[in-house]
Amino acid sequence: MTQRQSDEAPPPRTPLSGPEGGALGLPRRRGPIWRTTRPIRAVLVVVAGAGALAAVVWTAAHGAVDPYVALTFCLVIAVGELARITLPGHREVAPIASAGAISYAFLVGLGNEPVEHAAPQVVAVVGLGLALGELPHVAVGRSPRLEDLARRVLDVMLLAAAFRPLVTEWSLSEPSVRVTLLMTSLVMAVWLVDAALAGMMRAERLRTNLLVAVRDEVRAQFATGAAIGASGVLIALACTVTGLVGLLVFSAPLLVSQVAFRRHAEVRRTYLETVRALSRVTEVGGYVENGHSRRVSHLAHGIACELGFSEDQLLELEYAALMHDIGQLSLREPIAGGATVLASPREQRRIAELGSAIIRETGVLDNVAEVVRRQCEPLAGDGDEGVPPLGSRIIKVANAFDDLVGENGDEERRAAVLERLRMDTDSEYDPKVVDALATVLARV
Repeated sequence: MTQRQSDEAPPPRTPLSGPEGGALGLPRRRGPIWRTTRPIRAVLVVVAGAGALAAVVWTAAHGAVDPYVALTFCLVIAVGELARITLPGHREVAPIASAGAISYAFLVGLGNEPVEHAAPQVVAVVGLGLALGELPHVAVGRSPRLEDLARRVLDVMLLAAAFRPLVTEWSLSEPSVRVTLLMTSLVMAVWLVDAALAGMMRAERLRTNLLVAVRDEVRAQFATGAAIGASGVLIALACTVTGLVGLLVFSAPLLVSQVAFRRHAEVRRTYLETVRALSRVTEVGGYVENGHSRRVSHLAHGIACELGFSEDQLLELEYAALMHDIGQLSLREPIAGGATVLASPREQRRIAELGSAIIRETGVLDNVAEVVRRQCEPLAGDGDEGVPPLGSRIIKVANAFDDLVGENGDEERRAAVLERLRMDTDSEYDPKVVDALATVLARV
């Protein structure tokens, strides 16, 4: 991997995309350029962009209030956006920029002097700051995730539209319990809206259950959201007493938190890269076809999203799918074509158990090892352990499909293999998993 990515980097635009961009290498169907498969994302980006542009025009026409203060916050936001980080789940966040934007929206005074800039000016300053911070990234080819950038703009639009009119109406000019409670309530409300939007876009991108996606976003964003929101409120209150010094002083704790978040993301990313490298051993050794583990992983990911897996479950499934064939390293002679689906049940069980034993040696992937161990079992289970975990049933279907289709199977072959899997749903393959596979294939 040549660029920094999170450990759960987003899947390709389709779960089975190959070198030519289509399913398993097949070209995608193309429609009119104005059509999009992600309308929620498109609407969000358009609304945020139009709102920021309108705010800039309004501010230019009416003139900026306290331009030096606006410029200071704009530069802090730009620096914060320049230092944005990518967290697990490929979530781009800019803690310092977001906290600076929140504090500017909530600013009621500066060194005991009242501040009365309007909501459009807040949006304009934040929009320009974010744009300035993104310029260096764009210059070196690291374009931002537009939906994440648009959400940062939209959050400030909502906060400014709700809070700035109250500054004049209620004559807010100094810290108080009422002001603090108002700011905290607005931050919490906007954070919930933001998490819901992020969940909707995640569900739209992964084609997964909306409630599961929203729950994942709430859990994933809780720590960063709390740190950003609290810092934004604290900076706004501090600036009413200390002036612009408070902006710099109270941004320091957030900088420390950002470093911790970045290190956490790097550890998770390194861990997944290690698993991906390990999964290549069977391909390099000639035990399976080149790209088999990756294709099975993509298939399993698409099926699991269709069945409503949570983010943590998807990550465990990815680990298991990438390493599902690692037990083949124990074979004296590779299976023809590496297709374990053609091996005897006894041989399949032996490969799965050896692979599971290898994974358990890590000491931290016991759930993944269990999924790999039971991947070859029939639908009703083997012995007294009952039905295999759903992750095992997903890998069983994805592996069988790729073993029989290969990298460049045509549409007729894929349909024939899918029908063959359906014929074995009474004993071998979970029918709901096969149906999910059919849905994933039909999307391409």
